[in-house]
Formats: sequence, C-alpha cells, structure tokens
Amino acid sequence: MPDVVALTKALIAAPSITPARGTVFDVLEAALLPLGFAVERFVVGEAPDGPVENLLAVRTAEPGPHFAFAGHLDVVPPGEGWASDAFEPAIRGDLLYGRGAVDMKGAIAAFAAALATLPASGTVSLIITGDEEGPATYGTLALMDRMAQRGLTPDLCLVGEPTSAHRLGDTIKIGRRGSTVIDIAVPGRQGHVAYPHLADNPVPRLVRALAEIDAITLDEGTDWFQPSNIEVIDLAVGNPATNVIPGKAAARISIRFNDLHRGHDLIERIERIVHTHAPAGIVQGRVYGEAFLTEPGALSTLVSEAIRAETGVEAELSTSGGTSDARFLSRICPVVEFGLLNATMHKLDEAVALEDLHALTRIYAGVLARVFAPNTALPPFALSLSKGR
Repeated sequence: MPDVVALTKALIAAPSITPARGTVFDVLEAALLPLGFAVERFVVGEAPDGPVENLLAVRTAEPGPHFAFAGHLDVVPPGEGWASDAFEPAIRGDLLYGRGAVDMKGAIAAFAAALATLPASGTVSLIITGDEEGPATYGTLALMDRMAQRGLTPDLCLVGEPTSAHRLGDTIKIGRRGSTVIDIAVPGRQGHVAYPHLADNPVPRLVRALAEIDAITLDEGTDWFQPSNIEVIDLAVGNPATNVIPGKAAARISIRFNDLHRGHDLIERIERIVHTHAPAGIVQGRVYGEAFLTEPGALSTLVSEAIRAETGVEAELSTSGGTSDARFLSRICPVVEFGLLNATMHKLDEAVALEDLHALTRIYAGVLARVFAPNTALPPFALSLSKGR
C-alpha cells in the first residue's frame, strides 16, 4: 500500500515545472502498477506549449461503474525566497513543504493510497496531465481523445484540485466560470503633435471602445455563479517621445463569465464594439474554458457524505475561483473538484499538513466505497450504474 506522505515527498522531489514530463511520471507509475493498473504514458506537442507528458491509468473489474480521478503533476515555477529548496521535500513540525504539496501532488498521492483500500470492482481510471498550470494545450484534451479512442467514458469524475478554504472538507467545487482573453489592436498614422491633421491618433478611438466595454454589465449572476466581469488588464502605446502621435495602440481584456454566456459570443460582442469606434481595429480572442456546472445531486452528495463521515464538516458547494481541467472533463461526464487547503498554493513555502494528507486519503477511500460497495446505503446514482453495466 502506498504511504501517502512518502509518495507525496517522492512526487515533490521530482521537479516538474509546467510543461512537465519524465521522472515525476515514473514515480506515479511505480505507485500504480502494484495496484493492478495498466499505465499508458505519451508525450505530445511542441514548444512553446509542449512537449507535455500525459498518463492514463486504468483498472477494470466488471461489473460496476467507471470512476475517474483527474489531476496534474506539473507545477508553477517556485520563485525565489523559499526557506529550503522547493523541490527537496522538508517536514518541519506538522507540515510538509515543497512545490506541489497542495497543488496537487498531495491529492494525487492521497488518491493512490486510497485505491489500495478498494477491492477490484468496476473501472477506476486516473487522468493525469503535465500541463494544467500552463496553456493546457496538450494535456487533458489529448487524454480525452485517447480515452475516446479506447472507448473509455467515465460515469463520474473527481478532480483533486485544492478546493478547501479554511479547513479540509469545507468546499467542493461543482462548477467554474469560463475565461477568455481578448487582444485589441487599433492602427493609426504616426506624426508630429504640432501637425495633427497629418497624422491619425489611434488612442482616442481605443479609449472610447474601452469605455463602452467597461460600462457593460454582462449579468447579475445566477443561483450558483457570481456575476460575470470584464477587466482591462493591459494598455500599451509604446511611445517614448513627447512630440509624436503614435501609430498604434493596443489593449488586452480578460472576461470571467458564468454559464449564461459562451466565450466566442463574448469575443464577437467585443469585436463589434471595437469596430464601431475603430473600423480597422483587430480583435483576437482566445477562450481558455467555457463555464460549466454539475448540478447538485448524487455525485456532490456522495463526496459530501465522505467528507462528513471523516471530518464532521458540512461542505459548501461552490463555483468560485479560477479555471481547472474540470472545464474539459465536464463535457464527457459529471465532475466535481475536491482536495486540500488552497491557502499556500502557488506561494513561497507551499505546505500541506501531514494529518490532512492522511484525512484526504480516508475521504477519497470513502468516496470510492460509496461508488463501488454493493449495499443499499449507496446513493441511487451508484446503485443504478452498478445495475446498468
């Protein structure tokens, strides 16, 4: 049986700044093979977004539902100023320090340890990528393609992101807002400020467009989502002179939106506004993820029950925060996110409480038991899946 602390330490000790591949996947594969998993690893993509390694591990024992656990082994750069080397796991007091301790190598280790408590039943898969912290170009989407080729469709999925806010178990994510980033470029004609009739200043046109964009109220929020928001995050003219009208001006906006909107519709709306004020303006947008919501039901109930049984905490169902790979996986099955405390993720001296690693292992084991154990205490969701396969 994998020891959750030892496995977390081994994963931390394998540097895996996004996009990740290599040793960190060796460590996880070595932990899964003795548990009866068939492990497939593949590397895809080219610079700058790749190459990226992905891992798909599957264990099947019919009949039963297909439960998937998803996560990422890549981490953000550690930065300067750690009390000890970010990739040399260190236990000080009751905490284990190291980059990825909570986001999310600790959760992956906890799930692997929990699997050792589960008798072979149904299908369990691990969908593990090396580029969630980056552009997510060659990661979970490539894994989903590989699963489709093999005819593997999970019935439900748990993503091990660090969702807990104040204590382990207080928050389950049942959805996320979508994200799009839009670049706006307005051309002009450079000239001397004393002769404006011989030039064409693009700045006023861009400013008018941004003023109209900034005045937009996209919505007032929904039962599960906060209001969508548009933020101007960059404005550039690049004009070092004091007597020159610039020849171009540019801006970047970021939109976080709920499930009342679609990313490409928002890009088109921004493009129409820009062209009203600057017909020659160029608008280029990228949708990093659509909003999704897994309505409260059997999946969130069984995760909540496992949390309550271990901690006594009543988990809040939330859609707050940034994006995750759940935005992709929600296309193929119900998905929720639950994991460790997020207070130190992406920070210097990222750390996880040792007891939280053990408690999370027991919670994940409780989730697995509720999905696969053949008894009437199971939620109707799991019972119906078991009977239908």
